Amino acid sequence: MNFSIIIPTLDEAQVIVNCLMELQPLRDCCEIIVVDGGSTDNTKRLAQPFADKVMSSAKGRAIQMNIGAESAEGDVLIFLHADTFLPDDALSQITQARNNKARWGRFDVQLSGKHPMLNLVALLMNWRSRITGIATGDQVIFVNKQLFESVGRYPVIPLMEDIALCKKLKKITPSVCLKTKVISSGRRWEQFGVVWTILLMWSLRLRYALGAEPQTLAILYSKGQFWKT
Repeated sequence: MNFSIIIPTLDEAQVIVNCLMELQPLRDCCEIIVVDGGSTDNTKRLAQPFADKVMSSAKGRAIQMNIGAESAEGDVLIFLHADTFLPDDALSQITQARNNKARWGRFDVQLSGKHPMLNLVALLMNWRSRITGIATGDQVIFVNKQLFESVGRYPVIPLMEDIALCKKLKKITPSVCLKTKVISSGRRWEQFGVVWTILLMWSLRLRYALGAEPQTLAILYSKGQFWKT
């Protein structure tokens, strides 16, 4: 088994089947692992026929992805959100990157949705990632399992776990930024407003860099707020 796709879920009944159906052609060379964090809808039942493993864990994306990684049989771990779709040639792109000695990386992202500013948001995300070498979960992080284990997996924090992981990986080897695009849902930007969400995310990232507690930032992120009320 060359690849393991790990999908953390929480109440994703509306999107999980579409997500997994898109992955079915890959199952000859890739296992699909769904790790549910306590859904109260039908996410687990809907996922069962379309995944190699459907697991349960405590709530928390970092916790869920670490549990999935621990059970993974693939040499390369691909961390995929349930509302994100891989390009058709994703595995060949990763294989080519590995052949060029890359040990971890991410894809460019395109955001789906009706708001005209979502294209700009995606462009800025991709530029920022290339400049900093830091990826977000929306960009589908992939990493050699041995390297992932060597840095201690995802830090178990309620927010910014992707940034924290990338910082650890960067200390060992640079990332590869694949220009091929994954398509991720723009639902969060549309829910709270595109400009508002951009400013909120900049604020949360800055505060995280300055040492703010991830637990506090996670509460603000979930409510779309800059400050506690």
